[in-house]
Amino acid sequence: MSNTSRKASTVFILVLLLLDSLGVGIVMPIVPRIFGSFLKDVRKTSDYYGLLLGLYPAIQLVFAPILGGLSDRFGRRRVLLLSQLCTGLDYVFLAFAPSVFWFFVGRAIAGVAGSSFTAGAAYITDITPQDRRAQAFGLMGATGATGMILGAPLGGLLGGLDLRAPFFVAGGLALLNLCYGVFVLPESLRPELRRPFSSKRSNPLGAMKSLGRSPALLSLSGTATCGLMAQTISMSSLVLYEQERFGWSAFDVGVQLSTFGIAGAVVQGAAVRVAVEKLGERRVVLWSLLATTAGMVGVALATHGWVVYALVLPICLGGMAGPALQGLLTREVTASEQGELQGALGMIQSIAWVLGPIVGTWLFGRFAPESSIPHVPGAPFYAAALLAVAGFVLAARIFSRLPPRSPGADQPTQDG
Repeated sequence: MSNTSRKASTVFILVLLLLDSLGVGIVMPIVPRIFGSFLKDVRKTSDYYGLLLGLYPAIQLVFAPILGGLSDRFGRRRVLLLSQLCTGLDYVFLAFAPSVFWFFVGRAIAGVAGSSFTAGAAYITDITPQDRRAQAFGLMGATGATGMILGAPLGGLLGGLDLRAPFFVAGGLALLNLCYGVFVLPESLRPELRRPFSSKRSNPLGAMKSLGRSPALLSLSGTATCGLMAQTISMSSLVLYEQERFGWSAFDVGVQLSTFGIAGAVVQGAAVRVAVEKLGERRVVLWSLLATTAGMVGVALATHGWVVYALVLPICLGGMAGPALQGLLTREVTASEQGELQGALGMIQSIAWVLGPIVGTWLFGRFAPESSIPHVPGAPFYAAALLAVAGFVLAARIFSRLPPRSPGADQPTQDG
Protein backbone atom coordinates (compact mmCIF):
# COMPACT_ATOMS: atom_id res chain seq x y z
CA MET A 1 0.00 0.00 0.00
CA SER A 2 1.43 3.38 -1.00
CA ASN A 3 1.95 6.16 1.51
CA THR A 4 -0.77 8.25 -0.17
CA SER A 5 -3.26 5.39 0.03
CA ARG A 6 -2.26 4.67 3.64
CA LYS A 7 -2.81 8.30 4.65
CA ALA A 8 -6.20 8.49 2.91
CA SER A 9 -7.32 5.25 4.55
CA THR A 10 -6.19 6.48 7.96
CA VAL A 11 -8.21 9.68 7.49
CA PHE A 12 -11.32 7.59 6.76
CA ILE A 13 -10.79 5.46 9.89
CA LEU A 14 -10.23 8.51 12.09
CA VAL A 15 -13.34 10.28 10.77
CA LEU A 16 -15.35 7.11 11.36
CA LEU A 17 -14.14 6.98 14.97
CA LEU A 18 -14.75 10.71 15.38
CA LEU A 19 -18.35 10.34 14.24
CA ASP A 20 -18.92 7.33 16.52
CA SER A 21 -17.68 9.20 19.59
CA LEU A 22 -19.38 12.41 18.44
CA GLY A 23 -22.65 10.50 18.36
CA VAL A 24 -22.25 9.45 21.98
CA GLY A 25 -21.82 13.04 23.13
CA ILE A 26 -24.28 14.65 20.76
CA VAL A 27 -27.31 12.88 22.26
CA MET A 28 -26.57 13.85 25.86
CA PRO A 29 -27.89 17.45 25.88
CA ILE A 30 -30.89 16.87 23.58
CA VAL A 31 -32.34 13.43 24.31
CA PRO A 32 -33.61 14.34 27.83
CA ARG A 33 -35.63 17.17 26.26
CA ILE A 34 -36.95 14.91 23.52
CA PHE A 35 -37.87 12.22 26.06
CA GLY A 36 -39.49 14.86 28.24
CA SER A 37 -41.73 15.88 25.35
CA PHE A 38 -42.84 12.26 24.99
CA LEU A 39 -43.15 11.20 28.63
CA LYS A 40 -44.22 14.41 30.45
CA ASP A 41 -42.68 13.01 33.65
CA VAL A 42 -39.28 13.87 35.13
CA ARG A 43 -38.72 10.52 36.85
CA LYS A 44 -39.57 8.47 33.77
CA THR A 45 -37.47 10.73 31.61
CA SER A 46 -34.47 10.25 33.92
CA ASP A 47 -34.92 6.47 34.09
CA TYR A 48 -35.25 6.01 30.34
CA TYR A 49 -32.37 8.36 29.64
CA GLY A 50 -30.08 6.34 31.92
CA LEU A 51 -31.12 3.13 30.20
CA LEU A 52 -30.47 4.67 26.79
CA LEU A 53 -26.92 5.69 27.77
CA GLY A 54 -26.22 2.19 29.08
CA LEU A 55 -27.62 0.49 25.98
CA TYR A 56 -24.81 1.62 23.67
CA PRO A 57 -21.88 -0.02 25.53
CA ALA A 58 -24.03 -3.07 26.33
CA ILE A 59 -24.68 -3.65 22.62
CA GLN A 60 -21.01 -3.17 21.84
CA LEU A 61 -20.14 -5.75 24.48
CA VAL A 62 -21.88 -8.37 22.30
CA PHE A 63 -21.08 -7.11 18.80
CA ALA A 64 -17.46 -5.92 19.12
CA PRO A 65 -16.04 -9.48 18.89
CA ILE A 66 -18.54 -10.35 16.13
CA LEU A 67 -17.48 -7.48 13.87
CA GLY A 68 -13.84 -8.18 14.65
CA GLY A 69 -14.34 -11.81 13.59
CA LEU A 70 -16.21 -10.81 10.45
CA SER A 71 -13.35 -8.51 9.46
CA ASP A 72 -10.95 -11.44 9.80
CA ARG A 73 -13.19 -13.45 7.47
CA PHE A 74 -14.39 -10.98 4.83
CA GLY A 75 -11.78 -8.24 5.15
CA ARG A 76 -11.80 -4.89 6.91
CA ARG A 77 -13.14 -2.78 4.02
CA ARG A 78 -16.56 -4.40 3.75
CA VAL A 79 -17.19 -4.25 7.49
CA LEU A 80 -16.09 -0.63 7.78
CA LEU A 81 -18.08 0.67 4.81
CA LEU A 82 -21.23 -1.21 5.80
CA SER A 83 -20.94 0.04 9.38
CA GLN A 84 -20.50 3.64 8.20
CA LEU A 85 -23.59 3.27 5.99
CA CYS A 86 -25.60 1.96 8.95
CA THR A 87 -24.34 4.82 11.14
CA GLY A 88 -25.42 7.46 8.63
CA LEU A 89 -28.86 5.92 8.05
CA ASP A 90 -29.34 5.41 11.79
CA TYR A 91 -28.80 9.11 12.53
CA VAL A 92 -31.42 9.96 9.90
CA PHE A 93 -33.72 7.36 11.46
CA LEU A 94 -33.28 8.95 14.91
CA ALA A 95 -34.10 12.37 13.44
CA PHE A 96 -37.57 11.04 12.62
CA ALA A 97 -38.02 8.66 15.60
CA PRO A 98 -41.65 9.13 16.75
CA SER A 99 -41.40 7.65 20.25
CA VAL A 100 -39.06 6.59 23.04
CA PHE A 101 -39.19 2.98 21.84
CA TRP A 102 -37.78 3.90 18.43
CA PHE A 103 -34.97 5.86 20.07
CA PHE A 104 -33.93 2.65 21.81
CA VAL A 105 -34.08 0.79 18.50
CA GLY A 106 -31.93 3.48 16.90
CA ARG A 107 -29.33 3.47 19.66
CA ALA A 108 -29.15 -0.33 19.48
CA ILE A 109 -28.37 -0.07 15.77
CA ALA A 110 -25.80 2.64 16.55
CA GLY A 111 -24.17 0.30 19.08
CA VAL A 112 -23.84 -2.41 16.43
CA ALA A 113 -22.45 0.00 13.83
CA GLY A 114 -20.17 1.64 16.41
CA SER A 115 -18.60 -1.76 17.13
CA SER A 116 -16.78 -1.28 13.83
CA PHE A 117 -13.98 0.38 15.82
CA THR A 118 -12.64 -3.18 16.18
CA ALA A 119 -12.31 -3.52 12.40
CA GLY A 120 -10.87 0.01 12.29
CA ALA A 121 -8.20 -0.88 14.84
CA ALA A 122 -7.44 -4.10 12.92
CA TYR A 123 -7.12 -2.06 9.70
CA ILE A 124 -4.69 0.34 11.37
CA THR A 125 -2.72 -2.68 12.60
CA ASP A 126 -2.59 -4.10 9.07
CA ILE A 127 -1.20 -0.96 7.46
CA THR A 128 1.06 0.34 10.25
CA PRO A 129 4.62 -0.87 10.98
CA GLN A 130 4.99 -2.40 14.42
CA ASP A 131 7.17 0.45 15.64
CA ARG A 132 4.39 2.98 14.94
CA ARG A 133 1.34 1.13 16.18
CA ALA A 134 1.29 2.65 19.66
CA GLN A 135 1.42 6.11 18.05
CA ALA A 136 -1.43 5.15 15.69
CA PHE A 137 -3.57 3.82 18.53
CA GLY A 138 -2.83 6.98 20.48
CA LEU A 139 -4.07 9.03 17.54
CA MET A 140 -7.23 6.92 17.48
CA GLY A 141 -7.70 7.59 21.19
CA ALA A 142 -7.18 11.32 20.64
CA THR A 143 -9.77 11.26 17.88
CA GLY A 144 -12.29 9.56 20.16
CA ALA A 145 -11.60 12.09 22.91
CA THR A 146 -12.05 14.95 20.45
CA GLY A 147 -15.42 13.54 19.40
CA MET A 148 -16.54 13.40 23.02
CA ILE A 149 -15.32 16.96 23.62
CA LEU A 150 -17.15 18.32 20.57
CA GLY A 151 -20.24 16.13 20.76
CA ALA A 152 -22.01 17.66 23.75
CA PRO A 153 -21.53 21.35 22.83
CA LEU A 154 -22.38 20.63 19.18
CA GLY A 155 -25.53 18.80 20.24
CA GLY A 156 -26.49 21.67 22.51
CA LEU A 157 -25.79 24.30 19.86
CA LEU A 158 -27.69 22.57 17.07
CA GLY A 159 -30.39 21.42 19.46
CA GLY A 160 -31.05 25.05 20.29
CA LEU A 161 -32.10 25.52 16.68
CA ASP A 162 -34.08 22.30 16.43
CA LEU A 163 -33.96 19.21 18.66
CA ARG A 164 -33.63 16.90 15.66
CA ALA A 165 -31.01 18.98 13.83
CA PRO A 166 -27.96 17.25 15.46
CA PHE A 167 -29.05 13.91 14.04
CA PHE A 168 -29.36 15.29 10.51
CA VAL A 169 -25.89 16.86 10.71
CA ALA A 170 -24.24 13.73 12.13
CA GLY A 171 -26.01 11.53 9.58
CA GLY A 172 -24.92 13.74 6.70
CA LEU A 173 -21.30 13.68 7.86
CA ALA A 174 -21.35 9.88 8.19
CA LEU A 175 -22.73 9.43 4.67
CA LEU A 176 -20.17 11.87 3.26
CA ASN A 177 -17.40 9.88 4.93
CA LEU A 178 -18.89 6.72 3.41
CA CYS A 179 -18.63 8.23 -0.07
CA TYR A 180 -15.03 9.20 0.66
CA GLY A 181 -14.22 5.69 1.90
CA VAL A 182 -15.70 3.99 -1.16
CA PHE A 183 -13.06 5.70 -3.31
CA VAL A 184 -10.01 5.78 -1.03
CA LEU A 185 -10.25 2.72 1.24
CA PRO A 186 -8.49 -0.36 -0.20
CA GLU A 187 -8.64 -3.74 1.49
CA SER A 188 -5.84 -4.18 4.01
CA LEU A 189 -6.13 -7.91 4.78
CA ARG A 190 -4.78 -10.12 2.02
CA PRO A 191 -7.04 -13.08 1.02
CA GLU A 192 -4.47 -15.69 2.07
CA LEU A 193 -4.46 -14.25 5.62
CA ARG A 194 -8.22 -14.48 6.13
CA ARG A 195 -9.79 -17.25 8.18
CA PRO A 196 -13.27 -18.73 8.61
CA PHE A 197 -15.71 -16.95 10.90
CA SER A 198 -16.23 -18.83 14.16
CA SER A 199 -19.19 -18.20 16.45
CA LYS A 200 -17.20 -19.83 19.26
CA ARG A 201 -14.51 -17.17 19.00
CA SER A 202 -16.80 -14.27 18.13
CA ASN A 203 -18.86 -14.08 21.31
CA PRO A 204 -18.01 -12.56 24.70
CA LEU A 205 -17.04 -15.87 26.32
CA GLY A 206 -15.05 -17.01 23.30
CA ALA A 207 -13.32 -13.65 23.08
CA MET A 208 -12.35 -13.82 26.75
CA LYS A 209 -11.01 -17.33 26.24
CA SER A 210 -8.93 -16.20 23.26
CA LEU A 211 -7.08 -13.74 25.51
CA GLY A 212 -5.76 -16.63 27.59
CA ARG A 213 -3.86 -18.34 24.77
CA SER A 214 -0.48 -17.23 26.14
CA PRO A 215 0.80 -15.84 29.45
CA ALA A 216 1.81 -12.57 27.78
CA LEU A 217 -1.58 -12.09 26.13
CA LEU A 218 -3.40 -12.89 29.37
CA SER A 219 -1.27 -10.59 31.55
CA LEU A 220 -1.31 -7.67 29.11
CA SER A 221 -5.08 -7.91 28.60
CA GLY A 222 -5.45 -8.09 32.40
CA THR A 223 -3.39 -4.91 32.68
CA ALA A 224 -5.61 -3.26 30.06
CA THR A 225 -8.71 -4.30 32.01
CA CYS A 226 -7.37 -2.82 35.24
CA GLY A 227 -6.47 0.43 33.49
CA LEU A 228 -9.87 0.76 31.82
CA MET A 229 -11.74 0.02 35.04
CA ALA A 230 -9.66 2.62 36.88
CA GLN A 231 -10.51 5.15 34.18
CA THR A 232 -14.27 4.50 34.10
CA ILE A 233 -14.62 4.38 37.89
CA SER A 234 -12.89 7.73 38.29
CA MET A 235 -14.63 9.43 35.36
CA SER A 236 -18.09 8.35 36.47
CA SER A 237 -17.49 9.65 40.01
CA LEU A 238 -15.64 12.88 39.26
CA VAL A 239 -18.66 15.13 38.68
CA LEU A 240 -20.38 13.92 41.87
CA TYR A 241 -17.16 14.27 43.84
CA GLU A 242 -16.42 17.81 42.65
CA GLN A 243 -19.93 19.03 43.34
CA GLU A 244 -20.03 17.47 46.81
CA ARG A 245 -16.43 18.05 47.87
CA PHE A 246 -15.79 21.52 46.44
CA GLY A 247 -19.30 22.86 45.89
CA TRP A 248 -18.67 23.34 42.18
CA SER A 249 -21.45 24.48 39.85
CA ALA A 250 -22.36 22.74 36.60
CA PHE A 251 -20.33 25.38 34.75
CA ASP A 252 -17.26 24.74 36.93
CA VAL A 253 -17.52 21.01 36.29
CA GLY A 254 -17.97 21.56 32.55
CA VAL A 255 -14.85 23.71 32.33
CA GLN A 256 -12.84 21.15 34.26
CA LEU A 257 -14.06 18.23 32.12
CA SER A 258 -13.20 20.17 28.96
CA THR A 259 -9.71 20.78 30.35
CA PHE A 260 -9.24 17.07 30.95
CA GLY A 261 -10.60 16.25 27.52
CA ILE A 262 -8.32 18.65 25.69
CA ALA A 263 -5.25 17.59 27.67
CA GLY A 264 -6.08 13.93 27.09
CA ALA A 265 -6.44 14.45 23.36
CA VAL A 266 -3.05 16.19 23.19
CA VAL A 267 -1.37 13.41 25.17
CA GLN A 268 -2.94 10.66 23.07
CA GLY A 269 -2.25 12.43 19.81
CA ALA A 270 1.32 13.63 20.39
CA ALA A 271 2.96 12.57 23.65
CA VAL A 272 2.52 8.83 23.04
CA ARG A 273 4.75 8.93 19.96
CA VAL A 274 7.57 10.73 21.75
CA ALA A 275 7.33 8.58 24.87
CA VAL A 276 7.38 5.29 22.96
CA GLU A 277 10.34 6.41 20.83
CA LYS A 278 12.34 7.42 23.92
CA LEU A 279 11.30 4.74 26.42
CA GLY A 280 9.79 1.84 24.52
CA GLU A 281 6.27 0.52 24.97
CA ARG A 282 6.98 -1.49 28.13
CA ARG A 283 8.35 1.42 30.11
CA VAL A 284 5.54 3.66 28.88
CA VAL A 285 3.00 1.17 30.24
CA LEU A 286 4.67 1.00 33.66
CA TRP A 287 5.28 4.74 34.06
CA SER A 288 1.76 5.55 32.87
CA LEU A 289 0.20 3.25 35.45
CA LEU A 290 2.31 4.87 38.16
CA ALA A 291 1.13 8.29 36.96
CA THR A 292 -2.48 7.09 37.12
CA THR A 293 -1.94 5.83 40.66
CA ALA A 294 -0.44 9.13 41.81
CA GLY A 295 -3.18 11.15 40.10
CA MET A 296 -6.01 9.10 41.62
CA VAL A 297 -4.56 9.27 45.14
CA GLY A 298 -4.05 13.01 44.70
CA VAL A 299 -7.68 13.55 43.72
CA ALA A 300 -8.87 11.41 46.64
CA LEU A 301 -6.85 13.51 49.10
CA ALA A 302 -7.70 16.90 47.56
CA THR A 303 -9.38 19.45 49.82
CA HIS A 304 -9.44 22.32 47.29
CA GLY A 305 -10.63 22.34 43.70
CA TRP A 306 -7.40 23.77 42.27
CA VAL A 307 -5.66 20.52 43.22
CA VAL A 308 -7.69 18.68 40.57
CA TYR A 309 -6.39 21.07 37.92
CA ALA A 310 -2.84 20.54 39.20
CA LEU A 311 -3.30 16.79 38.66
CA VAL A 312 -4.42 17.07 35.03
CA LEU A 313 -0.92 16.22 33.76
CA PRO A 314 -0.30 12.95 35.66
CA ILE A 315 -3.85 11.75 35.11
CA CYS A 316 -3.71 12.40 31.37
CA LEU A 317 -0.20 10.94 31.07
CA GLY A 318 -1.69 7.81 32.57
CA GLY A 319 -3.76 7.54 29.40
CA MET A 320 -0.62 6.59 27.44
CA ALA A 321 -0.80 3.07 28.86
CA GLY A 322 -3.73 2.13 26.61
CA PRO A 323 -2.10 2.75 23.20
CA ALA A 324 1.18 1.23 24.36
CA LEU A 325 -0.58 -1.90 25.61
CA GLN A 326 -2.58 -2.15 22.41
CA GLY A 327 0.63 -1.97 20.39
CA LEU A 328 2.21 -4.72 22.50
CA LEU A 329 -0.86 -6.94 22.24
CA THR A 330 -0.89 -6.79 18.43
CA ARG A 331 2.51 -8.50 18.46
CA GLU A 332 1.13 -11.49 20.37
CA VAL A 333 -1.22 -12.65 17.59
CA THR A 334 -0.94 -13.32 13.86
CA ALA A 335 -2.18 -11.03 11.08
CA SER A 336 -5.28 -13.21 10.59
CA GLU A 337 -6.21 -12.83 14.28
CA GLN A 338 -6.00 -9.02 14.58
CA GLY A 339 -9.76 -8.55 14.17
CA GLU A 340 -10.46 -11.12 16.88
CA LEU A 341 -7.96 -9.42 19.19
CA GLN A 342 -9.46 -5.97 18.63
CA GLY A 343 -12.93 -7.41 19.17
CA ALA A 344 -11.85 -8.87 22.50
CA LEU A 345 -10.28 -5.56 23.53
CA GLY A 346 -13.45 -3.75 22.47
CA MET A 347 -15.45 -6.13 24.62
CA ILE A 348 -13.22 -5.38 27.62
CA GLN A 349 -13.75 -1.66 27.00
CA SER A 350 -17.52 -2.14 26.89
CA ILE A 351 -17.49 -4.16 30.12
CA ALA A 352 -15.49 -1.41 31.79
CA TRP A 353 -17.98 1.24 30.64
CA VAL A 354 -20.89 -0.85 31.92
CA LEU A 355 -19.37 -1.84 35.29
CA GLY A 356 -17.15 1.18 36.02
CA PRO A 357 -19.95 3.73 36.50
CA ILE A 358 -21.89 1.26 38.64
CA VAL A 359 -18.91 0.61 40.91
CA GLY A 360 -17.77 4.23 41.03
CA THR A 361 -21.15 5.75 41.86
CA TRP A 362 -21.87 3.00 44.42
CA LEU A 363 -18.58 3.68 46.23
CA PHE A 364 -19.32 7.39 46.23
CA GLY A 365 -22.86 6.91 47.53
CA ARG A 366 -21.67 4.49 50.22
CA PHE A 367 -18.65 6.37 51.58
CA ALA A 368 -18.97 10.06 50.58
CA PRO A 369 -21.93 11.27 52.72
CA GLU A 370 -21.04 12.88 56.05
CA SER A 371 -23.02 10.20 57.87
CA SER A 372 -21.00 7.36 56.32
CA ILE A 373 -18.87 5.16 58.54
CA PRO A 374 -16.12 5.29 57.49
CA HIS A 375 -16.42 8.66 55.77
CA VAL A 376 -14.17 8.44 52.70
CA PRO A 377 -15.25 10.91 49.98
CA GLY A 378 -12.41 9.82 47.73
CA ALA A 379 -13.27 6.10 47.87
CA PRO A 380 -13.80 5.73 44.09
CA PHE A 381 -10.38 7.22 43.41
CA TYR A 382 -8.64 5.00 45.95
CA ALA A 383 -10.28 2.04 44.20
CA ALA A 384 -9.06 3.35 40.84
CA ALA A 385 -5.53 3.69 42.26
CA LEU A 386 -5.60 0.10 43.53
CA LEU A 387 -6.64 -1.12 40.09
CA ALA A 388 -3.78 0.82 38.49
CA VAL A 389 -1.36 -0.80 40.96
CA ALA A 390 -2.77 -4.23 40.11
CA GLY A 391 -2.25 -3.49 36.41
CA PHE A 392 1.32 -2.37 37.13
CA VAL A 393 2.08 -5.62 38.98
CA LEU A 394 0.66 -7.77 36.16
CA ALA A 395 2.65 -5.88 33.54
CA ALA A 396 5.89 -5.85 35.55
CA ARG A 397 5.68 -9.61 36.15
CA ILE A 398 5.20 -10.52 32.50
CA PHE A 399 7.84 -8.02 31.34
CA SER A 400 10.35 -9.59 33.75
CA ARG A 401 9.75 -13.00 32.13
CA LEU A 402 10.06 -11.81 28.54
CA PRO A 403 13.41 -11.13 26.81
CA PRO A 404 14.61 -7.60 27.61
CA ARG A 405 14.31 -5.00 24.86
CA SER A 406 15.80 -1.58 24.43
CA PRO A 407 13.49 1.11 22.99
CA GLY A 408 14.97 0.47 19.56
CA ALA A 409 14.71 -3.31 19.81
CA ASP A 410 11.21 -2.94 21.15
CA GLN A 411 10.17 -1.54 17.80
CA PRO A 412 10.85 -3.69 14.72
CA THR A 413 10.77 -1.78 11.49
CA GLN A 414 8.98 -4.24 9.19
CA ASP A 415 5.36 -3.71 8.31
CA GLY A 416 2.85 -5.73 10.25
